[in-house]
Amino acid sequence: MSDLIRWDWIGRHLDDIGGQLLQHVELTAFALLFGFAIAFPLALAAIRWPRLYGLSLAITGVLFTVPSLALFILLIPFTGLSMATSLIGLTIYTLLILFRNIVEGLRGVSPDVCEAAKALGYSRSRRLLTVELPIALPVIVAGIRIAAITTIGLVTVTALIGQGGLGQLFMLGFTLHFTTPLLVGFVLSIALAVGVDLALAGLLWLATPWRRGQST
Repeated sequence: MSDLIRWDWIGRHLDDIGGQLLQHVELTAFALLFGFAIAFPLALAAIRWPRLYGLSLAITGVLFTVPSLALFILLIPFTGLSMATSLIGLTIYTLLILFRNIVEGLRGVSPDVCEAAKALGYSRSRRLLTVELPIALPVIVAGIRIAAITTIGLVTVTALIGQGGLGQLFMLGFTLHFTTPLLVGFVLSIALAVGVDLALAGLLWLATPWRRGQST
């Protein structure tokens, strides 16, 4: 084990490792935030005008299939080797998952429930915020959880353009043929993915007390 892990190296680089972990979290959080800000109104529009659904799904699907490294390279002439390049690329990869789950969640709300709220005098926006979204929340959060884990993995690729958070540890390990940063990056990436997933599951549990007897 001592050949694989140099604890003295970890001790000397704790600040750097912490900074890279923080950048990984920031890139993931901002990508999810921006992705949701785009996907949510797009999903509402697709529900209101169903013809938009197929077109939106096709566009986000095509963007999702673009190889990540190729996408970042295409963005570099416009935004350079910057965090903006990373965030644009990472945000694009969240759109398909978030858009599809938001639409499916809202479509899963029973029409009878919506009619009952309408009969009570709820406006369209009030029905959305207080009736439809709470019911659709489990499906929407499931999409956020998938997008979060996917994004945590993709963040490491941005190390190739000078970002990458924990991906910089992978780059260092590969460059120097040094296993310690590779293992540190690997363990922290998995821990971050598991931690974020559990946190989102916990938030869903708190936000939906009527489902606490069911599995998240």
